[in-house]
Amino acid sequence: MPRHDALWASALSWKPDRSGLKRPIYASLAEQLERDIADGSLAPGVRLPSQRDLADYLGINFTTVTRAYRLCELKGLLYATTGSGTFVAPNAARSATISTANLARESIDLGFVGSFESCNAMVADAIASVARNRHVPQLLDYDHPTGMPHHKAAGVDWLRGIGLRTDTDHLAIVSGTQNGLALALIALFEPGDRIAVDTYTYANFIELAKTLHIQLAPIAADDEGMRADELEAQHGLNPVQGVFLMPSCCNPTTAMISERRKRELADVIARHRLILIEDDIHALFTAGVVADYQGPMARLVPERTIYLCGTSKPICSGLRVAYLVYPDEFRERILQALFNVNVKTSSLDAEIISELIASGTANEIIHRKRDLLAETNALFRGFFPDAPDFGHPLSFYRWLPIDDQRDGARIEKELQKAGVRVYHSDRFLSGPRQERRYLRIALSTAGTPERLAKGLSILSDYLSDNRPLV
Repeated sequence: MPRHDALWASALSWKPDRSGLKRPIYASLAEQLERDIADGSLAPGVRLPSQRDLADYLGINFTTVTRAYRLCELKGLLYATTGSGTFVAPNAARSATISTANLARESIDLGFVGSFESCNAMVADAIASVARNRHVPQLLDYDHPTGMPHHKAAGVDWLRGIGLRTDTDHLAIVSGTQNGLALALIALFEPGDRIAVDTYTYANFIELAKTLHIQLAPIAADDEGMRADELEAQHGLNPVQGVFLMPSCCNPTTAMISERRKRELADVIARHRLILIEDDIHALFTAGVVADYQGPMARLVPERTIYLCGTSKPICSGLRVAYLVYPDEFRERILQALFNVNVKTSSLDAEIISELIASGTANEIIHRKRDLLAETNALFRGFFPDAPDFGHPLSFYRWLPIDDQRDGARIEKELQKAGVRVYHSDRFLSGPRQERRYLRIALSTAGTPERLAKGLSILSDYLSDNRPLV
C-alpha cells in the first residue's frame, strides 16, 4: 500500500500520479517521468527520490521503480552518481546538438566552431589537379571501402607528424570525426554501457551517446585534465567500459592534458581494459606549438585506443575526411560498422586531401590558420582581459566564466536577440550543474576580424549590463 505520511511525502522531489499508472507499471512510470521532464515540471539537475522512497510512496515494488529509472537513463533523461543518487540530466528536455541552423542572417555566429572558411580558396588548385587526373573514374566506385592504399599511406605520414606511428593495416578513412565517433560507439559499446567523460564535454558526443542509449559518467578534472584518481574511483564504484577524451584541446573548455596526466590515465585504462576514444582534431595546432606536447595518448595505450584525427579544422570542413586508427582487437567490429554505416567514404574527397598533403598545401593551410588563431585569440583577450589565461593558446574557441546564474537557454536567447549566437556551459554538461557558469565563444566563424570584433563588443556590453549588483 502507498505510504500516506504527508510530511514525508511532501519532501519528495517528484510525486507521480499513482492513479495514472498502467501496466506494465515500470513503463507507465517512465512515461510520466519523461513527460514531467519535457514540460519542465522536473528541471535539469533535480535529485529524484530514491527507488525505495518512491516505491513506498506509490505502494509498488522498488524494483519496478529501478526499471523505470533505468529506462529513462537509457534515453539520456537521467544520470546516476554512486553515493549521491539519481538526477535529471542537464539536457534532458532539449537537444544539446550544435549546428549552423536557425541563425538570423544579421546575427554574428560566435557559437558554431567553424574552420576559417576563407582558407577554403587554398584548396582550389588541388581540386583542379585531381579533376585533370585520368584516374578519376577509379575514385567513383565501391572499391577499397576503408580507403584506397595511397590515401591511407598519406594518412599514415600525416599522423607521424603529430607523434602517432601506425600503418595502413590499422587505419581507415571515415567521413569526418563525428562519423568516426558514431562508428566507434556503434561497434564497441552496447546500450546501457557507461563512458567516462569530462564534466564539460563535446555537446554532439552527449547527443550521440543519448541516441545510442549509452550513459556518460562525468569525471572531475584539474588544470592538467581529467583526474586519473577520479576515473579509478568512479570505475570502482560503478564500472565504466570506455573513456572519451580530447587531450590536445577539450571542447569546450580548451583544457590540454599534460604528458604526466596522459600517462596516469593510460595506466588506468590499460589495467582495467577500458576502451579509449581519443578525438585529437586539435593535434595539428598543438605539435610544435605547446612545449609539453609529446604525442597522442594512443601511443601510450595503442591496444585499447580508437584514435581519430579529422581534417575539417586543419584543412577543409567541407571535405569530410578523418583518419581512424584501431588495434587488432577491435578490427573486425570497427570494419563491420564502417561497411554497414558508410559503405565507404568518398574517395574523391580523400584524393583531394591526399593531394593537399603531398603538395605541401595542407601545411600552408595549417600555418595560415595558426596565424588567424593567434590574431583572433588576441582579439578576444583585448575585449576580455580579465578572462583566465587557461587552455590551448591557439584554440578555435574560448571558455569565458560569467557571473550570471540564470538558465543557460534564456541567456542564449537574449544574446541572439542582441545579435550574437553563443553557447552556454549548460549545453556541455555531462553531470551535475556546476556552481560556476561559462560561455563558449567561437572565434573562427564570424568571417572577418571586424565582424568578430563587433560580435565580441556586443557580448562584452551584454555581460556588463547583466553583471550582478554587489
